[in-house]
Amino acid sequence: MLQTHALTLHADERVLVDRLDLAVAPGECWCLAGPNGAGKTTLLGTLAGLRPVEENPARDAAITASGRVMIGGKRLAQWRAAPLARVRALMPQQTRDAFGATALEVVLAGRHPYLAQGRWGAWEADDDVALAHAALAKVGLEDFAARDVMTLSGGERQRVSLAAALAQATPLLLLDEPLSHLDLHHQIDALELLAGHAGSGCQRDHGNGAAVVFSCHDLNLSRRFATHALLLDGRGGWRAGPVREVLSAEHCSEAFGYPLRLIRDGENEALVPVRRS
Repeated sequence: MLQTHALTLHADERVLVDRLDLAVAPGECWCLAGPNGAGKTTLLGTLAGLRPVEENPARDAAITASGRVMIGGKRLAQWRAAPLARVRALMPQQTRDAFGATALEVVLAGRHPYLAQGRWGAWEADDDVALAHAALAKVGLEDFAARDVMTLSGGERQRVSLAAALAQATPLLLLDEPLSHLDLHHQIDALELLAGHAGSGCQRDHGNGAAVVFSCHDLNLSRRFATHALLLDGRGGWRAGPVREVLSAEHCSEAFGYPLRLIRDGENEALVPVRRS
């Protein structure tokens, strides 16, 4: 569903990601981890097609990307905007509401790629409205459809954004810190939802499940719910593979520059910081 070959990201003269080779298959749920400033948001935006991936990018640009990114077997440059929006959805890290809208209206924005163009514009069908209501129910906000998003808490607004991404019903879902502003209970609910979305497919029946990539700062929740992980070290280095192999105490200690230890209690595991003397 998503592949990269020798993908390299620069921020001015700094290398964020060096020659990344990645393959994300349907049914997999990937965590993107790494220290602040490692390039997680930049990478997700690049994978989503928000910036061009060029063989010889201009060196005077602030952020450049070279190599190859493919979605559904096609290079990003070969996708037109509307068909791409029916294949991949992106949930950004921050959402700014310039004016009031109901939660249902915000979620319906995720249905825009499917709207039929008529003489007087594009309008939602009953099926689109039903899918939007269903997405709100998945995040526990079925009773908030008529609420103005300007009146919601940060966590509630975050769940509306997640519902909009789910309503887009794409086989590839990219999410930048979807757990921000959420308390522990809703963090777990969100991760269970994403893991289930990857395992069971999405509402438009894409066969073997959807592919999910999300960035997250909680290594233990990632180890519990993700199937795979991509760990950036902030110096261009990266590791990718099964989540418990990549998010090990050794690899995370090296990436984050702080010693961590893995402790076990029966079937439960947790990475904890080592107390420095």
